[in-house]
Amino acid sequence: MDRKYWVPALERADLILGAVSRKPGECKMTELCEETGINKSSMFSLLRTMEALNWLKKDEKESYTLGAGVAYLNLAFNESHRQNYNLVEHFLKASAQSVKVTGETFQLSVLDRSEIIYLAKQEGPSLVKLESNPGMRFPAHATAMGKMLLALLPQEELEKRYPGGILSPVTPQTVTDWGAFTEKLAGIRSSGYAVDQEEVIQGICCAAAPVYDASGNAVAAVSTSMLRHAFEDKRETAMEEVVHLGRTLSRI
Repeated sequence: MDRKYWVPALERADLILGAVSRKPGECKMTELCEETGINKSSMFSLLRTMEALNWLKKDEKESYTLGAGVAYLNLAFNESHRQNYNLVEHFLKASAQSVKVTGETFQLSVLDRSEIIYLAKQEGPSLVKLESNPGMRFPAHATAMGKMLLALLPQEELEKRYPGGILSPVTPQTVTDWGAFTEKLAGIRSSGYAVDQEEVIQGICCAAAPVYDASGNAVAAVSTSMLRHAFEDKRETAMEEVVHLGRTLSRI
């Protein structure tokens, strides 16, 4: 986003909510100042306002917890994203067969601005367990699922999410050149699947495919992840299975 339109007070409120959510009932105003870097004068005004809006609640020890106003917003968010929960349920059922076919782990995620959020994971039998638990976020441009979903965005929307075409490196294999990146996205749109070869985790490769809703919009992506040597051996099978899983979930 262009910083010209940035609202610092909202950014500070977001920092406060994040700090309180990480340590509910543990932070007083002084601790919140230390945690966020906000000075005491600004913090006092922000906390008073957030209490009045019921975003925060102060207990008898003058420590803060999230208020009922945040709980309401969370309820509204969950209701608006109810389809994701149905999708998770169907993913867990359908991906069990995919794991049997490939012997590898499968994952489901959605795109949130320039990140992906993992919704579910079906573990394969490999002794190597992936750090991709539900709720975790990863930079979309470095992941197969993220690239899959970014490839299906209008160019204008893509550029909004990456002002100046800046792509941060995650591993030495991460594509950071904007021209090369958009060229890869064009190839992904054409093929219908995406690949990540050690771009987000060294030694791990992934293949991903989209999941469409009834209107034909890409609402999520599925992927299978494995060690590099396993991907070299199973690449074709992995591609076929992840595309099949994406189509299966798209029909629900």
